[in-house]
Amino acid sequence: MRVLLVEDDRMIAEGVRKGLRGEGWAVDWVGDGAAALDALALVGESHSYDLMLLDLGLPKRDGLEVLRALRGKGNGIPVLILTARDSVADRVKGLDAGADDYLVKPFDLDELGARMRALLRRRAGRSAALIQHGPITLDPATHEVKLSGVPVALSAREFALLEALLARPGAVLSKAQLEEKMYGWGEEIGSNTVEVYIHALRKKLGPELIRNVRGLGYTLAKDL
Repeated sequence: MRVLLVEDDRMIAEGVRKGLRGEGWAVDWVGDGAAALDALALVGESHSYDLMLLDLGLPKRDGLEVLRALRGKGNGIPVLILTARDSVADRVKGLDAGADDYLVKPFDLDELGARMRALLRRRAGRSAALIQHGPITLDPATHEVKLSGVPVALSAREFALLEALLARPGAVLSKAQLEEKMYGWGEEIGSNTVEVYIHALRKKLGPELIRNVRGLGYTLAKDL
């Protein structure tokens, strides 16, 4: 999954980005409100975000201003505010401006991850923590994958690719769409990276799991 991190404190941003990347998230980081709106304006052209982590005290354009502009354009991306503003009034302002959740600094990375997963479940219309597709079960919290109840060890990239496909069952995802769920800005992507990981998933979970749609991309088989 791909997340936009909007944070002007480099130390905090690097810590969050490192922690999330270790959990398989693709993370893009910007340091001010204007850059956040520029990044979001690219959605639909070259990439899309599954979630945004937004600080409030930002240079150039305040976080609440960014949030209001985003919602004013009809963008429904889940937004989790990360801020040191801890008063009830600040929380009310953030939520009323369109935020989906609010977390006060300093925070624990495990809690941040749990809140992010909860927002994605809500957006997908799922109540269950586990994602099920035929004999395959994926746990976003523990990064455990099981095939007919038997644990299967996946690398972080393999997990990210499988999760992206499971998030949109039946949809055909292009190579570029899958890459953007696996890599953030500045991360090197090989020319056949997606093919390599799909081959690995087929080897571990079955050759019929992922199907090629010629000229379009890849989709999960419905009849597993």
